[in-house]
Amino acid sequence: MKFAQCFEDLLSTKQLSEMTGLEFIQGIRDGKYPAPPISETLNYKLIEAELGKATFSGEPSFSAMNPIGTVHGGWFGTLLDSCMACAVQTHLKKGFGYTTLEYKINIIRPLYANSEAILAIGETIHVGRKTGIATGQMIGAESGKIYATGSTSCLIFPIG
Repeated sequence: MKFAQCFEDLLSTKQLSEMTGLEFIQGIRDGKYPAPPISETLNYKLIEAELGKATFSGEPSFSAMNPIGTVHGGWFGTLLDSCMACAVQTHLKKGFGYTTLEYKINIIRPLYANSEAILAIGETIHVGRKTGIATGQMIGAESGKIYATGSTSCLIFPIG
């Protein structure tokens, strides 16, 4: 069975269109709705969701490493894309969805497979009728060190 069908079996487009973006994101956080499979693959989870802000917690594993022994930039990009775009989603009215138009990241320091847990915190700057803009930071959960920053632009559209 294809993923789209599996997801549709758990939460239909109609159900999704009947809740605000914040309700949906908080439902994922609370386990009411399924988390996206990528979060299991890359070992991260949504831990906080409020209007204009989404926070993920993650720990890089050996499977996320590149050939030189550091965590691949795609791991940074995925977590930052997730927290920033979900922050935008918290502003969406019933019947609307989004997709990432573009995002940019700046990796400030490397991560390794045995590095500390990371918090990826996304916060909105602007959410309008057609676009949303957010920024993000990846920080060490214990040290508070900034590992990466990012920015995103999202396209907002009606669903259903």
